[in-house]
Amino acid sequence: MGRTNLSRRGFMVAGATAGAGVLGGAAQGNPVATPAQTEGPFYPTVEQSDKDADLTRVAGRDTVAAGEIIEVEGRVLSAQGEPIAGAVVDIWQANSAGRYAHEADPNPAPLDPNFQGWAILTTDAQGRYRFRTVKPGAYPVDESWSRPPHVHFKVARRGFREITTQMYFEGEPLNEVDRVLNSVSEPERSALVARRAGDSGVYTFDVVLVPV
Repeated sequence: MGRTNLSRRGFMVAGATAGAGVLGGAAQGNPVATPAQTEGPFYPTVEQSDKDADLTRVAGRDTVAAGEIIEVEGRVLSAQGEPIAGAVVDIWQANSAGRYAHEADPNPAPLDPNFQGWAILTTDAQGRYRFRTVKPGAYPVDESWSRPPHVHFKVARRGFREITTQMYFEGEPLNEVDRVLNSVSEPERSALVARRAGDSGVYTFDVVLVPV
């Protein structure tokens, strides 16, 4: 990993604690509000027509993206645990090799022309969303820090505070030392880790919004 990218590292560390979440209300049983995490430097800047819920295929191509195919499902909820319908869920991530389809990503890992990498979804009447993707790869930030697999989320709904955050995967060793994930409290870290349903390829991740 003998390369240093201070601008990339600086961008991530500077935003790691910006807008940190709060606990979702004082009543017992209320969920923890999803904590904010840095947007990072690789939010898509090139418009694409295909932003549907299947990131493993690109419109007009027959080949499936490389990597472990998974599904992510969850709900967008209020701090009282009520479903939020019509929330916009904007997601983007690296491919299975840890490379973003972004012109500023210096990672020498290969791009995958068959990986969509970006989707915009809307929650249903029960606040649910679901998408199919590949598990993102880890990637180096500098000589002493590699980011664990993660998916970026930006979630918005009128009447609630927009949240930009990151979803991590349970059981990943790099979670324990990641500077972005560990910038928040332990309960908030737990809220950012998606749980796998048994031996399936389905992960569950809920997002809890607070009112404006």
